[in-house]
Amino acid sequence: MSGERARLTTLYGGLLVLAGALLTGLVYLIVQQGLYTSISSAVTTAVPRGPMPPWRAVPAPMASAMPARRVQGMPLDLDESLAVTKISDLAGEAALNRLLTVSVVVFTVYAVLSIALAWWMAGRVLRPVAVITGTARRLSGANLHERIALEAPPGELKELADTFDRMLDRIERLVGAQQRFAANAAHELRTPLAVQRAAAEIGLAGVLDEIGSAPAGADSRAWEKVARIRTKLISVADDSEHLIEGLLLLAASEQDLERYEEVAVDVLAQAVAEGLAEEAAGRGVTVSVRARPLTVAGDGVLLDRLVHNLVANAVRYNVEGGRVDVTTSADGVLTVSNTGPEVPADTVQELFEPFRRLQERTHARGEGAGLGLSIVAAIARAHGAEVVARAREEGGGLTVRVGFPPAAGPGAGAAEDG
Repeated sequence: MSGERARLTTLYGGLLVLAGALLTGLVYLIVQQGLYTSISSAVTTAVPRGPMPPWRAVPAPMASAMPARRVQGMPLDLDESLAVTKISDLAGEAALNRLLTVSVVVFTVYAVLSIALAWWMAGRVLRPVAVITGTARRLSGANLHERIALEAPPGELKELADTFDRMLDRIERLVGAQQRFAANAAHELRTPLAVQRAAAEIGLAGVLDEIGSAPAGADSRAWEKVARIRTKLISVADDSEHLIEGLLLLAASEQDLERYEEVAVDVLAQAVAEGLAEEAAGRGVTVSVRARPLTVAGDGVLLDRLVHNLVANAVRYNVEGGRVDVTTSADGVLTVSNTGPEVPADTVQELFEPFRRLQERTHARGEGAGLGLSIVAAIARAHGAEVVARAREEGGGLTVRVGFPPAAGPGAGAAEDG
C-alpha cells in the first residue's frame, strides 16, 4: 500500500509542481518583457526639466542615438534621457531580482504543499483498497462470515469491494458444504466399518470355533482359509479407519486453531520416541533424542500428532540397522532426520501432498494412507510454522525441519541444518 501511495504521490505531486513551475516561469517572462517600458515611462514622468550643464554635454552622435522622451508634451534634453535610461535599467534589474527571489520562495512553499496534498489525496484514493486488504488478510476458515461492506460512493473501488464480498459468500457456502460433507461422510463410513469389524472379529471367530471343534481333515484347510479372510478383513477395517481419521485430521488442521496453550515440544518428542521404541526395535532402527527446551503456543493434540507423524514416518520408511535423530532447539526448531532409501531431490516437496509416496503402495499391513507428511504440513501452517525438507546426501533418507514462531506471537521460525 505504501508503495502505491508513494507512486501516486509522485505522480500527483510531480504534476502540481510542474504546473507551478510553468506558471512561475510564464509570469516571470511576461513581467520581464514589459517591465522596462513601464519603469521608463514612470521615471520619465518624474524627472525634472532643466538646462543641461555644459560640462555634461553629450556628443552629437550619442545624442542622435538617444530616444526622444516627452514630459507633459515637452521633449527631454540628452542629459535627462541618459539619466532616465540608467535609472530604468537599475530599477528593472532590481525589480526582476526581487521578483525572482519571491517567485523561488513561493514556488518552494507551493511544492511542499503540493506534495503534502498529493500524499493526502493518494491516501484518500487508496483507503478503500486498504480496507479490502486488511479484511482479506484477516480472513480464514474460522471467520469467513466477515465482509468488507465498504461504505463509499459508486465507483470502481466500490464495485471491487462488492465483488469480493460476493466471492466470500460463495466460498463460505462451499467451505460449509465441505465441512458438513466431511462430518456426514465420517459418520456414514464409520458405521459400516464398525459392523464389518464386529462381523470379522465376532462372527468369523464363532465360525473358527465351530470348525476347530469339528473332526480334523478337510476342515483344517477351511479353518486356515477363514482365518486368513478374518485377518484380512480386520486389517482392511483398520486401514480404512486410519484413513478416515487422517482425512478428518487433515481437514481440521487446515482451519485456524480454536485454542492456544503453552506446549513443550521437547517433552512431546521424548514421549513419542518412547512410544515408538518397540516398533523401532522390531524394525532394527535406533531412535535418539537430543531435546533442548522448546515451548510453543498452539494446540497440544495437533502438535503431538505432528511430532508423532514425523518420527513414525522416519521409523517406518527406514532400513535395517538405520537410525532416526530427533532434536529440538531453543530457537524454535524441531528436526527429524532418518536414514533410509535414497530420495530424489526433485520429489521431496511432493511427499507433503496427500496420498503421495516415494514408492508405490503395496497394501501391506500398517503401510499407511500417505497422509502423514501432508498432515504435518497442515498442522505447521495452522501454527504459523515453516516446514523445510531435504534429501540426505549420505546414507539416504530425509531431514525434516519445522521452524516454530515464538510462543508469544505469530511468525515463522527459521530452520537450521541439524
